[in-house]
Amino acid sequence: MKLFIASDLHGSLPATQAMLARFEASNADHLILLGDLLNHGPRNAIPDGYNPVATAEALNTYSNKVIAVRGNCDSEVDQALLQFPITASYAHVLLPQMRLLLTHGHIYNPDNLPPLQSGDALLYGHSHIAVAEYRDDILLFNPGSTTIPRNDGRSSYGLITATECQVRTLDNNELLVSCPIRHKL
Repeated sequence: MKLFIASDLHGSLPATQAMLARFEASNADHLILLGDLLNHGPRNAIPDGYNPVATAEALNTYSNKVIAVRGNCDSEVDQALLQFPITASYAHVLLPQMRLLLTHGHIYNPDNLPPLQSGDALLYGHSHIAVAEYRDDILLFNPGSTTIPRNDGRSSYGLITATECQVRTLDNNELLVSCPIRHKL
């Protein structure tokens, strides 16, 4: 199974379209969206190509493949535009080798971990900074932001396979950070 992970689209239609093109090319089984999908939020500048309605329409094309959680900029009004659920603040995905806890990152994050066991993973966004690393046998994974990156100014997305997790640049698909998946015994 291959999972494609994106976060912090913030209503940018060009960034969403680029992300969806990468999703298509990846042949991933599911598109995991870690929140802040349609609105830019009060602390962010309005992103290039800001068009929440068209962004929702583009995402709805893939509604049967989406697993999403709510970000701090998402609201019930956003849910009215989307054909997949986004109102849960977290979700669990069970893989044969590990449990993934999906969240936006404004509540649960590396500084405030939810209850996890050895071998589990926390997938989060919010910080707009790409991360793929283990801390005390817990995988911490953040795909960065498709729209307002803060790490080195490069928009990014993530991939998780049975053996590896990666964060790649949205523009030229360059590998930013990766780490192996540690299988449970």
